[in-house]
Amino acid sequence: MGKKITHFLGQAFTQVVKGPPIYYAWILFLFSVIGTGVWAYSHQFAQGLAITGMTDQVSWGLYISNFTFFVGVAAAAVLLTIPAYVYDFGPIREIAILGEILAVCAIVVCIFFVVLDLGHPERVWHLLPFIGRPNFPDSILAWDILVLNGYLIINLFISVYLLSVIYLEKKEKTWLILPVILLSIPWAVSIHTVTAYLYNGLGARPFWNSAILAPRFLASAFCSGPALCIIIFQLIRKFTNFHVKDAALFKIAEMICFAMGINLFLAAAEIFKELYTNTWHVASIIYLFAGLEGHTGLVKWIWTGESFNVIGFFLFLIPKTRKNFITLNIACIIVVIGVWIEKGMGFVIPGFIPTPLGEIWEYTPRLYEVLISTGVFGVGMLLYTLFVKIAIPIETGEMRVFKKKEIL
Repeated sequence: MGKKITHFLGQAFTQVVKGPPIYYAWILFLFSVIGTGVWAYSHQFAQGLAITGMTDQVSWGLYISNFTFFVGVAAAAVLLTIPAYVYDFGPIREIAILGEILAVCAIVVCIFFVVLDLGHPERVWHLLPFIGRPNFPDSILAWDILVLNGYLIINLFISVYLLSVIYLEKKEKTWLILPVILLSIPWAVSIHTVTAYLYNGLGARPFWNSAILAPRFLASAFCSGPALCIIIFQLIRKFTNFHVKDAALFKIAEMICFAMGINLFLAAAEIFKELYTNTWHVASIIYLFAGLEGHTGLVKWIWTGESFNVIGFFLFLIPKTRKNFITLNIACIIVVIGVWIEKGMGFVIPGFIPTPLGEIWEYTPRLYEVLISTGVFGVGMLLYTLFVKIAIPIETGEMRVFKKKEIL
């Protein structure tokens, strides 16, 4: 077994370090992005969160916005898991592992953003069981930590196990892997549901106090995550010898259409409830869509995001545009941007405006926040690139365990 592990590590290292010039350029670009993020973070580490645009009045900003978005990206892996393993849809089953790897990388990105928002990384110990005081089960944040780390472990196990049986040329043990795969489905739903409850539980923020927040989060997640998958899978089949069938991409696009329709319906229902009742709590949504007392920081952003979502929905709805790769890619890009705006800055920030005392403190991300966030994106993309660089040769048969005579 030791020789097999050593052999695998040698093969994996070879796969990671070799590639065409465009691969090296991509890796160099990611390292430069990460390096810039580390430089910016050194300033935050030395000076604290004061260098960001966040204040006591608006205490969550770009970091938590990105965290909320990437939890949805991670949860969206379930849209590949269900058709692949429950309904045994071949074209998607062939790429399901790549979706599981994306979920792992997205959760890692989420954890980075949580640590960044703590200010100093050593404060993480307060969240650790037995070491700190996470206040489980009373704290929703403690539940969020539990489900996120659990989901990370589940998807990491599925990815490693399935790749290992292919590499070792063994047969899957259904009794072992199937229960874990089935467990990942409700767990994927739970990670975004608990994230929604994290906002729901803050009674002083009426903008977030909605009973349909959890299904809204899930519906939008099942739009942005799969849309990102379609883009990534096309890049993979363009720059590698791994074949991703059109049938898989079109089936994912079809699922996005249904999810976006539900997302838009729930968003419209929430807007109607807020505006028609016209209570004092309507101030946050008025600030978001029309501005409040001359403050219009998010108006252009939210109208752009919602417009992108509506346009993307119709591009996915019409079969001709859904099956044309030019319009399909346009739809995927604008849906990712639209959901990021709607569920990120367009959701987190208005919850703080106005404050419980009626004050209006607008928030704008500062350069350090942007650079640090971009650096975290770079970490996620680097991890995914390296994982895929190893996974694809295993799936295509280029990487296999050596034969017994080679071991001897």
